[in-house]
Amino acid sequence: MKKESIIALLHGPDHPGIVSQVASWIYDRNGNIDHADQHKDPEANIFFQRVEWTPYDASEKSLEKESNAFKSFARSTLEMSASVVLSTKKPKVALFVSKIDHCFHDLILRFKANELNGTLACIISNHEDLKDAAESYDIPFYYTPLEKNNKANAEEAQNKLLKELEIEVVVLARYMQILSSEFLKAISVPVINIHHSFLPAFAGGKPYHQAYNRGVKIIGATAHYATAALDEGPIIYQDVTQINHRNSIIDLIRKGKDLEKSVFAQAVRLHLNNRILVYNNKTVVFD
Repeated sequence: MKKESIIALLHGPDHPGIVSQVASWIYDRNGNIDHADQHKDPEANIFFQRVEWTPYDASEKSLEKESNAFKSFARSTLEMSASVVLSTKKPKVALFVSKIDHCFHDLILRFKANELNGTLACIISNHEDLKDAAESYDIPFYYTPLEKNNKANAEEAQNKLLKELEIEVVVLARYMQILSSEFLKAISVPVINIHHSFLPAFAGGKPYHQAYNRGVKIIGATAHYATAALDEGPIIYQDVTQINHRNSIIDLIRKGKDLEKSVFAQAVRLHLNNRILVYNNKTVVFD
């Protein structure tokens, strides 16, 4: 059985010797590097690294001490920002959904099959259409009705739920509401959204209809972190599929749904596996 390991994501101004210094720090403490990857942005002169290692002492107290020591080392010696987590950490996830259910079912089944390194703690919806389905999966379902005149109250109720359940990640499985900047600030956790187009093309509503009317030859899906600016958050993962003049809007929607499921799942997987660094509204995704 694989020992628990430590995963660090760090970034900061580039300078010679960073990789060597990180490796030496781990070696000097009798750790063993399992995986390391790095990237440099030459335009901004910023260095990014993901490193995973198994410490000599894998006791809970030692792991916490080692994690804190690395963050201090990164800050004081490397002058870099670092986030550090344990490989066995399973973040608690909240699934937001409205009525469209393909990403809803797909993601739940992936959690049930232990494909995703997290715990699906609850489902929150502004409609009751998927309540029975949620109950069949034995996942707590919370109905938070949302209308134009009660949006603030609904978001306050959602925020309270997220805090009570200690949610660490929110995923929007075709949740057909725009999250307010106040709500995003209040919940203070990453929010992953799936948009049914290859952003930045066809942002906003009915992108398949927009694509059909434009006569494009490919359609796409984009998973990104949600921000206050609609469909403009850091992109995590994208993919496309071919279409042609024979395809109707119904064909585009059918093909697009298949794409959305795979793109969304991959984005959630990358996030839960601690493989994403966000910088300047972009992402560095370590494979």
